Amino acid sequence: MTTTVSPINGIKTSFTIRGVEFKNRVFVASGTFGYGDEVCDLVDVNRLGGIFTKSLSWKPRSGNPPQRIVETASGMLNSIGLANIGVQTFIEQKLPYLRTLSTRIMVNIAASSLKEFCDVLNVLEEQEGIAGYEINVSCPNVKEGGMSFGTDCKMTAEITSHLRKLTIRPLIIKLTPNVTHISEFARAAESAGADAISVINTLIGMAVDIKTHKPKLSTVTGGLSGPAIKPIALAKVYEVAKAVKIPIFGIGGIAGTEDAIEFLLVGATAVQIGTMNFVDPAISVKIAEGLENYARENKISDISTLVGALDADVKFSVLQSWL
Repeated sequence: MTTTVSPINGIKTSFTIRGVEFKNRVFVASGTFGYGDEVCDLVDVNRLGGIFTKSLSWKPRSGNPPQRIVETASGMLNSIGLANIGVQTFIEQKLPYLRTLSTRIMVNIAASSLKEFCDVLNVLEEQEGIAGYEINVSCPNVKEGGMSFGTDCKMTAEITSHLRKLTIRPLIIKLTPNVTHISEFARAAESAGADAISVINTLIGMAVDIKTHKPKLSTVTGGLSGPAIKPIALAKVYEVAKAVKIPIFGIGGIAGTEDAIEFLLVGATAVQIGTMNFVDPAISVKIAEGLENYARENKISDISTLVGALDADVKFSVLQSWL
């Protein structure tokens, strides 16, 4: 397989999962970049390692009623409710354009039952232009299905095992941080055949209107994302990296190149940029360029040498006991 090297800096930026090569380690997170076609006039998505599409279910979903987005200090709460166009419309209206891109397309799947997960993946398996799948077992905004899959190790393993049998494409399980020990779920997914883990999804949070004495979100609680959650996300990635051997996509509050480097150092193989896409649609490309510049300035010939290179004096078992 050909190794991707930056034409400007001569730095190896690529990595592979299950035989699929990704040109660099910066991706856009599901739910923050649409399906990849909406921003084509604003940013060159071909300069990214890949696009994680907005979640897809079997049928279209209208999502939760407004208000479903609230700005918070250094972040945002969302309760979108997995609104999406459905897998058939995605295939007909979105996938033809996505096939023209030179970046990898990773389809995020969300469902309310094991059967629905399998049905959606089976239909997508018939399509060209898809590099792999990210399975959302962790969204806290849906009252049925997703949350229970993501908070029960046995169910996480079950959904992973069933989907593993249906595809040879990379299978990535996106985990919720709203559990006691996320490493247990990462190990369950790895043992059931996952090729990689995405860490983390949003944290459960809420906001209150002191004038009306009502919650600001129609669903009362929602998912907190943005720079406010970065310290938590880093700790969760570090925990998972000590528990599994498969690659990790680090997610949570990444707002610049330094943030991305921190995630690599604690054990992430690659990163996904989420909330900051709403501030600057080109932020992911800037971070990808920033990683190359950092490598050049520090005489690093291969970005992979940063992965897990944290120099920590304290043993992880001690750190875990503090949490």
